Amino acid sequence: MAEGSNKTYKVPIGPVHVGLKEPITAWLDVDGERIKDATIRPGAIHRGIEFMARDRNPIQIIYLAERICGICSFAHIVAFVRAIEDAAKIEVPARAQYIRTIVLELERIHSHILWAGVACYTFGYDSAFHLGMILREKVMDVLEALTGNRVNYGTGTIGGVRRDITPTVEKVIREMIDLYRNEFSIFYDVVTQDPIAKARMRNVGVLSREDAVTHCALGPTARGSGLRVDLRWSSPYEAYCDMDIKPVVPQDHTGEVYGDVFDRFLVRVLEVYQSIEILEDALAGMPAGELMWEPKLPKLLNYLKQADGTGWSSIEAPRGDDTHAVRLTAGQENITWWKVRAPTYANAVSWPIMFRENDLADSPLIINSIDPCISCMERMVVTDRSSGAEQVVTKADLIERCRDKTRRMMGS
Repeated sequence: MAEGSNKTYKVPIGPVHVGLKEPITAWLDVDGERIKDATIRPGAIHRGIEFMARDRNPIQIIYLAERICGICSFAHIVAFVRAIEDAAKIEVPARAQYIRTIVLELERIHSHILWAGVACYTFGYDSAFHLGMILREKVMDVLEALTGNRVNYGTGTIGGVRRDITPTVEKVIREMIDLYRNEFSIFYDVVTQDPIAKARMRNVGVLSREDAVTHCALGPTARGSGLRVDLRWSSPYEAYCDMDIKPVVPQDHTGEVYGDVFDRFLVRVLEVYQSIEILEDALAGMPAGELMWEPKLPKLLNYLKQADGTGWSSIEAPRGDDTHAVRLTAGQENITWWKVRAPTYANAVSWPIMFRENDLADSPLIINSIDPCISCMERMVVTDRSSGAEQVVTKADLIERCRDKTRRMMGS
């Protein structure tokens, strides 16, 4: 139907779609090829991690927190252990704080380059996508040299870190820095200076400064709309307290703010350069000292068992503010409760605004522009309570419902 007919149709994007990294459903109201409104429907991959944590002690939960997300796994660990440290009044050694900062910035580089490459792939710029993946390999090699793993590093722990920056690892990091200083500008220029790539992103998925404030946008999504928000700057933690970090916003580099996909792209690729500078500062200022507050796990666990209180932590993950809150009860080995709010939980609220008055073909790019992590976001399940009656769904009930749905889908 031709655009302007004033008759809209609902078009679903997802949960399985070639342009999406993870399952999310967007019901788009379209008039011709123009999107008039959108409804977002998550809920495909809720895993009940917070509930599972109630049967685990804080040390065991570290490995659960690390698996909330594969791309920002260390960010979740740092947010979680800082919340435990806040509740238990644990002081982290200075050297451990610097190592945490280094791994966080390595993870930020890895995340931003991955996102930038996938963004190029989404609008058909495959050569830039492959160039981004080639560049990303170097930071993955560094993470492997430091931790032994390319994903889920097993490095963070309560009261410190489990891996040190040895001279060999420092050399590998500095080699990576030199490579990116020489080579990353090629990727930056290939995308930002290409007129077709710029046309695909400029004035697409606009989120104004006012809407970003109203809808509580976070991280690069908010900075792409011109907001100077960055917890490393406003509420510094770990080694960021010793550094002069400024939020990366488009107006400081282009002189203007569109709040579109291109500005969000620009913020992320510029933050790669910022992370390189932070790594250099952290290596130069690395203090000597211990790696852990208490290296003996049984002794640490016994101390945590006696702790009583609520702890809170919010850090600047690659996608924005990652917030963890925990409750410890004296005499209880397992945690009382644990709450996670990942940045996608806040940024996804702005999707309907970004969709409006854009072409249907741009919808995958708009969805990906906030760098969504659906597995991070889905911390709860919404049930139908329209009857007004309280309903308790047990694990057995959920399993049976899943089996019943599978039988229905298979037609048996």
